Amino acid sequence: MPKSKLQNVLFTIVMAFVMVYALVCYNIALDKGGMSNEIFLIAFHEIVIMLLLEFFIVEKFATKLAFRIVTPQDRPIFITLAISSMIVCIMCPIMSFIATLLFAHAGNQLIAVWIQKTFMNFPVAFFWQIFIAGPLVRNLFGLFNKKSK
Repeated sequence: MPKSKLQNVLFTIVMAFVMVYALVCYNIALDKGGMSNEIFLIAFHEIVIMLLLEFFIVEKFATKLAFRIVTPQDRPIFITLAISSMIVCIMCPIMSFIATLLFAHAGNQLIAVWIQKTFMNFPVAFFWQIFIAGPLVRNLFGLFNKKSK
């Protein structure tokens, strides 16, 4: 896990990129009716705003919420899972709303489509974060830290 402010910034950027890129691809695929190679390129155009939201707003708020559930004395895995879960709980509705505006062409059904998209995105975001993106980025970060020592 990050030990310095710079490491925390790099970790957050990498984690946010892995999470956001996957969910943006997923939402574009839902809109287009399936996955295709072009979606991987299209997703890069939509990623910047989500990264900024994650980095400057969501991470700090999610950490505060997580520490209402866990304490600094708890096992590190519980702290990590609490923060990761809170990030998903905050980012999922925000990203779903932005995806609804950009891709869903919801018209006067904006709220209904946003709620539906949030319910479709949440399980994907949660399981992607807890079981794939989180462990992947933490392991890569750990390897990087070992090599830099």
